[in-house]
Amino acid sequence: MKLVFAGTPEVAVPALDALIASGRHEVAAVVTRPDAPAGRGRRLVASPVAERAEEAGIEVLKPVRPRDEDFLARLREIAPDCCPVVAYGALLPKSALVVPARGWVNLHFSLLPAWRGAAPVQHAVMAGDEVTGASTFLVEEGLDSGPVYGVLTEEVRPTDTSGDLLTRLAFAGAGLLAATMDGIEDGTLHAVPQPAEGITLAPKITVEDAQVQWSAPALRVDRIVRGCTPAPGAWTLFRGERLKLIQAVPVVDRADLAPGELSAAKNNVYVGTGSHAVELLWVQPQGKKPMRAADWARGVRIVPGELVGS
Repeated sequence: MKLVFAGTPEVAVPALDALIASGRHEVAAVVTRPDAPAGRGRRLVASPVAERAEEAGIEVLKPVRPRDEDFLARLREIAPDCCPVVAYGALLPKSALVVPARGWVNLHFSLLPAWRGAAPVQHAVMAGDEVTGASTFLVEEGLDSGPVYGVLTEEVRPTDTSGDLLTRLAFAGAGLLAATMDGIEDGTLHAVPQPAEGITLAPKITVEDAQVQWSAPALRVDRIVRGCTPAPGAWTLFRGERLKLIQAVPVVDRADLAPGELSAAKNNVYVGTGSHAVELLWVQPQGKKPMRAADWARGVRIVPGELVGS
């Protein structure tokens, strides 16, 4: 089939690579978000998908909005058979959805209908799911509601951050998307409507969502920290400034600290929660680089009984 691939971040690159490498389909063009400011100089930088496509000599389309007539005209001119999508980052209007004969097929990082939305992996980690996965489905105008072509499952490991889990799903899902394209072309794969039961939503995680509430149990704090790593980053307040929490682990044999109460030894930093304590392993003070929590604690000279949190 002639394909137009739509995707933007690094997590979409493995799927693009898999389609290019398959040799069975022609990736005629790539659709991605416009260049965005990045770094201290805030200079415009192309998306990871755009950079990979340019390396491969593939035409790159960067519409400000996918309903822009110039983009739609070029899409119709290319006349793709199918448009695979991975984390493109913009809603596709009906005027774009009707162009490819076999539709737009999205690789979504959850077992649909669970975790429909922008942040399925983060929500799976934060909810304590033991198993998640990826699904390929036919895009409709609804939110991740189209019929499903294929799925794969992936264990959520006890120490997984959302970044760890998403990386594994990106590579496993790349194979699923390539196989889905093959099955659609062969006529051996048919989309099945999603169940009406089991729908959960996964909206984008905001900075406010990532603030740790120390009155919550240690298990909940652990899930928030892992689910918000690497982005947007779990955090708390310390002496009126934001302290990013990069790694923290529950300590079941330490229950003598009040919620938010700090206790620092030579090589360990503990914080009380609504149940037992958590040990801070890595933190990032505002305006500084990530550091070991014990080094941070020595630098700030924690006072006995001092608290973190609002």
